[in-house]
Amino acid sequence: MKIRFGYVANALGLWDASPSKTLTFTRYSTLPKNERIEKLKSITAQNLQHTKRILYYNIAHEIELYRLSSSLVPLATHPEVCWDFLTPFKKEWDELGSIIRQFKLRVSFHPNQFTLFTSPKEEVTINAVKDMEYHYKMLQAMNALDTGLINIHIGGAYGDKNNAINRFHQNLTKLPKEIKKHMTLENDDKTYDVKETLITCEKENIPMILDYHHHMANTGENELPLYLQRIYNTWNNFNMVPKVHISSPKSDQAYRSHADFVSLDFILPFLKLAKELNQDFDIMIEAKQKNLAMQKLVEEIAALRGVKRITSSSVEW
Repeated sequence: MKIRFGYVANALGLWDASPSKTLTFTRYSTLPKNERIEKLKSITAQNLQHTKRILYYNIAHEIELYRLSSSLVPLATHPEVCWDFLTPFKKEWDELGSIIRQFKLRVSFHPNQFTLFTSPKEEVTINAVKDMEYHYKMLQAMNALDTGLINIHIGGAYGDKNNAINRFHQNLTKLPKEIKKHMTLENDDKTYDVKETLITCEKENIPMILDYHHHMANTGENELPLYLQRIYNTWNNFNMVPKVHISSPKSDQAYRSHADFVSLDFILPFLKLAKELNQDFDIMIEAKQKNLAMQKLVEEIAALRGVKRITSSSVEW
């Protein structure tokens, strides 16, 4: 069983490399009109340059799994802005894509919690489609659609989970099919548990990402051994190994919050369960210390009996 590890957005081992510098609409509105687009371009150029630095950092450290920042382009989907962020940066998008393809990196996006398809309000669904289109356009601009994924949660229950799930299926028909092909769903820590998310994924033919921390915070009556193989099976039609999200609680009092690092004791029961299935998969680390937490965890797992480290960020068990 081979496991590859990756991390989210910002490489803390690099100086001043945030790919998520932003501009609020309030600040944008105070700028003279002739300076607004230039300011947006300036921040985007910086975020794309920092992303390139991070990708090269990842390559140098043999990290093949990486979640791109959703904030690469400031105000990309704001209804009063909606600017062309593709044409002026064609060279930069091409360059990022070339790096991703040359080194066979597996990249993804994770839009924010407001990108959901369960709301009874039509404008929420319209905005969710716009946000998914924004992420899709970035993957397309990088020619990274072969492996690029956009991961979201099912959404809220709005007091009636069955109706909300039905709305999810109904509202999802408004998402263009070519975008849906790159969509994944993960179980969340409060509302939709592993079983509910899995059934939804199976119905829509969408790969499911298991979030182990969320599962531990919101288990319902679900025993993970009953569902893990089915979760893996949702990936069968997509020519990719399954992906799992890993983090651990900040404390017993702040159980849902992510800790700086990942506790090996917390995730070891899952790793042992995965070993029983003995299937390759990828792990995205969602700890506050990003790549530093990832590297520490890889070292700790590699020290376990029977585990062999095969690269800086992957092990065989």
